[in-house]
Amino acid sequence: MSIFSAPVFDATVIYNGQELFKGQGAARGWAEKLAKELETDITVEKIGTGWALRGQVDGVQVTWGIYGQRLARIEAA
Repeated sequence: MSIFSAPVFDATVIYNGQELFKGQGAARGWAEKLAKELETDITVEKIGTGWALRGQVDGVQVTWGIYGQRLARIEAA
């Protein structure tokens, strides 16, 4: 599990055991930060009742949610 070091203090929801962004706007803001950090395109995707970040890292499609107030890779269904 990789974790982005900046703390996430935005509202979250739990969907299928995954902590996700509650709002699309907050997710977009974090997608922009993560895109700059990883130098790749990051999008936001609605998963159930929340929003997650999606992008490719080293040729692998990755989904990020939140874990302990940090961005972390999650398994998205």
